[in-house]
Amino acid sequence: MFHLYLIRYNCSKVFLSDIFPKIPSNIHLRYLSSSINPRTLPWEGSSHDILLKNLETFVKNHQVNEAWEAYTDFKKLHGLPDTRLLTKFITELSYSHEPKWLQRACDITLSLSKEKSNLLHIDHLHNLSLSLARAQMPIPASKILRTIIEKNIIPSNNLLGSITLHMVKKEIGTYLASNILIQICDHFLHLGSNKLIKPDIVIFNLVLDACSSYNLSFKAHQIIELMAQMGVIGDAYTIINISRIHKINGQRDELKKFKDCVDEVAGFLGHHYFQFYDSLMSLHFKFNDIDSASELILDMISHKKTHPYVIEKKPFVIPIGSQNLKMGLKLRVLPHLVDENLMKQERNEGLVMYRSGKFVISNNALGKLVVGYKRQGRVSELSNLLWRIQKENVLLEMKDLISNVVEACIHVGWLETAHDILDDIERKGNVICSNSYALLLKAYCESNKHREVEGLLKQMKKLGITLSDKSTRRVSRISETSLMDSHLFTASRRSDLAKCIVQETKEGEKDCSIYKFNSSIYFFTKAKMIEDALKTYKSMQEKKVYPNVATYIYMVMGYSSLEMYREITILWGDIKRSCDDGNVTINRDLYEVLVLNFLKGGYFERVMEVIGCMKKHGMYLDKWLYRSEFLKLHKGLYRRMKLSDARSEAQGKRLVHVKAFRKWVGID
Repeated sequence: MFHLYLIRYNCSKVFLSDIFPKIPSNIHLRYLSSSINPRTLPWEGSSHDILLKNLETFVKNHQVNEAWEAYTDFKKLHGLPDTRLLTKFITELSYSHEPKWLQRACDITLSLSKEKSNLLHIDHLHNLSLSLARAQMPIPASKILRTIIEKNIIPSNNLLGSITLHMVKKEIGTYLASNILIQICDHFLHLGSNKLIKPDIVIFNLVLDACSSYNLSFKAHQIIELMAQMGVIGDAYTIINISRIHKINGQRDELKKFKDCVDEVAGFLGHHYFQFYDSLMSLHFKFNDIDSASELILDMISHKKTHPYVIEKKPFVIPIGSQNLKMGLKLRVLPHLVDENLMKQERNEGLVMYRSGKFVISNNALGKLVVGYKRQGRVSELSNLLWRIQKENVLLEMKDLISNVVEACIHVGWLETAHDILDDIERKGNVICSNSYALLLKAYCESNKHREVEGLLKQMKKLGITLSDKSTRRVSRISETSLMDSHLFTASRRSDLAKCIVQETKEGEKDCSIYKFNSSIYFFTKAKMIEDALKTYKSMQEKKVYPNVATYIYMVMGYSSLEMYREITILWGDIKRSCDDGNVTINRDLYEVLVLNFLKGGYFERVMEVIGCMKKHGMYLDKWLYRSEFLKLHKGLYRRMKLSDARSEAQGKRLVHVKAFRKWVGID
């Protein structure tokens, strides 16, 4: 059997005896095989030159399909084309809008990075990574970008910002962009500022914003700490992003540290900072702290319009962790700096808004205040707060705030509370609009509260609030109150505020213990007071307060800062039990911090166990990150050792898990 290539071209007649004179003329054509594209080989010249010429022509004419066929044919016969043509070919694939060609460009580039990295030009790698990111292919885009970073080359901030901007449009892209930014920061801190370009605040803001959107809040917290270590100065957008991240994590004490600098610029940048106040107020309510929420409202009222030139434009220094830490991290921010292209004013959680140059609290926030004060039996303090707010007349888009609250209380059946507020305001020398009194009177009538009706009628008479004769006669006949048709007694539709009060009441008072415990644990771990953190953690369990993801991450990071990796393995047992019992939700950030710390500690059985859990829950695993961490710490570990060489059963068992990890991440 002859193994021959049948070469087809444009000519209509070919005599095989002229090409292969030794082949007998009676051999049928079906015994001849073809393995390369027939269009690419005219008879003149060698196949090497012809295929190379065809590839160059197809690339020049932007014929991607034909170029790919020519490239694969050439590679089968002759290997890779010359560097110049190969670069042009990869560039042509990079310009395609089709994911298929972009992926092939990525595959070729990655194979070259392993075999012939000297053929790769940085500019072409930059362009390919950007093209992949634009096409919403964040995984291959991250691989190319990391290939560049591993050469100790950081793209310019403009290019890196563009790649990041496209990557963070997806959750998986945000996750990878976060890890890449962390990787860049580690390179910068390790090699120094003279060798690398430091990422600017725009890149940090893009990643932090996306992390808050996709609930990668602990990844974001790590990036905030890296900002402080690298001396990157934050702006208004940074503060807003940090406020959302702290809100997700329940870190009220950390967020309160930014209040002074925000207050200073809120007079002329209020439309940017309403989201900060929204996050802070949300945390006050999470902690069931209506006093702090009330104080925040009054602070917002007090903001006067200030001129930007009056403000001293120097960075504020915000400590991360405890204010008392001597060696703690400190973040610098310039709250008056704003990038209008990045600010997203449409994002708000519905507690604080900004309208017509004023801070406005929503019915949702007002409802939480009303319910909170009533639960604590502090109605007179609520009345005083409402009076101070309405007196300023700048906070709420309501003609009469107190009447709104009174009528909402009446609608939900809190008649005594409504009457108490009316009495409190009356003692201040003010009278609420007559409709509120009339609505309360109607409610008393319908509830057959005869004594309250008589008392309220006398009170109204004293205040000069009169009813028509017809209405007065009907009040005297309480059994007929359902027939009242006076405009004073027409019950309005249940207000939005009333609906918010009902919803808040249904939800009940939330247990804020977990937030308080976590705040303490976070403080202790940052101060490296791990024994106190552990006592707090055990106290939670004794009081039947279930730890959440934040609890475990703070504990892991606390142990990690002291290189107490064995203790993390013990904590991992608690985490598994909590997951099995349904007391803690599965979280990528938690699993990843466990993998990285088990790698640092050399606990490879635990590494593979956590990886198995991540696979089970369908999580994307950043093999590149784990591979890099392994090579940094254990590059030569058990590389050539065989199982038969193990000196003990424990070493043999560890060897199996190390080999399994090396194989999984693709380390020879």
